[in-house]
Amino acid sequence: MSIYIGNLSYQVTEDDLKLAFAEYGTVNRVQLPTDRETGRPRGFAFVEMESDAQEAAAIEALDGAEWMGRDLKVNKAKPREERSPSRGGSWGNNNRSNRRY
Repeated sequence: MSIYIGNLSYQVTEDDLKLAFAEYGTVNRVQLPTDRETGRPRGFAFVEMESDAQEAAAIEALDGAEWMGRDLKVNKAKPREERSPSRGGSWGNNNRSNRRY
């Protein structure tokens, strides 16, 4: 099981998350996705803890809590959905500059 944490401050670090969630048990892993272009955190993260009971305690305590000036959204992470292929292929095939008028 994994925990989703949303509405995070863009200044938050993996170490900040480890410290905050360690109050509720052993943190096994923290994922803090970043924007590909800017390298800046995207405002959400995932935390995996040692047991479901620890994760449930963290969710109960932190969902809606104010942290670093933001109200956190904390819940069980949902499985990632498969994305359907985009219509029209790559950007180059759909770009208006490639069209003839």
